Amino acid sequence: MEQYLDLLRTVLERGVRKPTRAVLESTGRHVDALSIFGHQMRFDLSAGFPAVTTKKLAWAPIVHELIWFLRGDTNIAYLRAHNVRIWDQWVKDDEGELGPIYGKQWRSWSAPDGRTIDQIDYVLKGIAAVKADPTAGVGRRLIVTSWNPAELGEMSLPACHTLFQFSVTEGRLSCQLYQRSADLFLGVPFNIASYALLTHLVAHVTGLVPGEFIHTFGDAHVYENHVEQVREQLRRAPLPLPRLWLDPGITSLDDLRAEQIRLENYRSHPPLRGEVAV
Repeated sequence: MEQYLDLLRTVLERGVRKPTRAVLESTGRHVDALSIFGHQMRFDLSAGFPAVTTKKLAWAPIVHELIWFLRGDTNIAYLRAHNVRIWDQWVKDDEGELGPIYGKQWRSWSAPDGRTIDQIDYVLKGIAAVKADPTAGVGRRLIVTSWNPAELGEMSLPACHTLFQFSVTEGRLSCQLYQRSADLFLGVPFNIASYALLTHLVAHVTGLVPGEFIHTFGDAHVYENHVEQVREQLRRAPLPLPRLWLDPGITSLDDLRAEQIRLENYRSHPPLRGEVAV
């Protein structure tokens, strides 16, 4: 995970201090951020699962959130049932709705003619087509986007991880994510693990080997209230990466269960706490 630590160092050393819309719930105070624009990290998934080890990673919420996205869900009831509170600050109403966020866009994008488009299904069928014919045009169109301009105003939080693309090369499946805005201390370790897990799952159900996860950023930032925690994290030596275990019985991305997904031999330094800037 040196790539991630290098990015933290870069932002602390070269980041520009910028005002943000974010406030701390505890005080209502706006917080500035140190920010850079444009960066890329690459993770070889054969070298181990890219789970941050310089602080403890909350694995169960990562798994449940991804399952929730893949269900096409936009209500926090499923998350709360599994003791996951990471979306609580963005609930729009008393019913627990978040608006047409990731799950809606991934599994039922609204077309102008009234149809809904399952982008995950499109990708899976596209991968099958590329396996059958490596010259298939869909091979460069294996894209899922969560940035729906027509529905941004209805979302409790417009998509931060906006678009991802898969590529099939010599039996290996790679995924590149474009993230428009990235909270490097709290959010990005979560995002890395989530999309690495998604890559493994898609490779698993399509009969491919996981390749790389490539993480591309727009605005990458460290909030001012996280600077000391980041400095502590950079003083810690990374530990060996864990491995991901997937139940061989998984044949579909629908109806996944958390017990079918396991992170093995994960060792980390102690947790580092930081308040979410909302």
